[in-house]
Amino acid sequence: MDLPLAPLLVALDLLSAVSFAATGALVASRKELDILGFVWFAVITGVGGGTTRDLILGQPVFWVEDPTPVIACILTAIATHFGAHLMEYRYRYILWLDAFGMALVSVVGTLKALDAGAGVTVAIAMGVITANVGGIIRDTLGHEPSVILRREIYVAASMLGAAACAALVIFGAGREAAALAGFGLAFTLRIVALWRGWSLPAYRSRPGRKNPPTGF
Repeated sequence: MDLPLAPLLVALDLLSAVSFAATGALVASRKELDILGFVWFAVITGVGGGTTRDLILGQPVFWVEDPTPVIACILTAIATHFGAHLMEYRYRYILWLDAFGMALVSVVGTLKALDAGAGVTVAIAMGVITANVGGIIRDTLGHEPSVILRREIYVAASMLGAAACAALVIFGAGREAAALAGFGLAFTLRIVALWRGWSLPAYRSRPGRKNPPTGF
């Protein structure tokens, strides 16, 4: 039996915020920032994508109604500030947590958009926006290469996960099954792409067309 959608989304929003907050705090550790820098990176990364999603959908911003996600992000930042030195390979943790958070919010954004009455295309777009905006802000502030500028399968994984989730819901699958399938697809594709070094074909510069001769 399906769980009511609202409580399910609240729980997933919280979990995804903490996952992304941890990546933001780890970036702060790599930059050797103070504890307020950790908090800033954690909060903006943790709630940035969901905030953008809710504003576009015209919905109450999830952490304004209930500040629990922001509090969780702050606690994550503090814990990371005092424990990041125990992590030998911090960038690896960033990649894994980011993949988990990306896959999770891809389905959260999609389900929330469908719940708000959006069509399939808009729902998929909301999943992608929710999954990527927080990471883009984190990378921009941390002077890291943005996820949309790297030749990696990241946005594509998010989009496919969101599309799978939306399609399953439309065709009558249970919400939990749709969310799990979408999450599993996005997460697996991202991890395998990292492991195998997969990337989408990039545009290659080539000579343009010569100016056509004038006259008749």
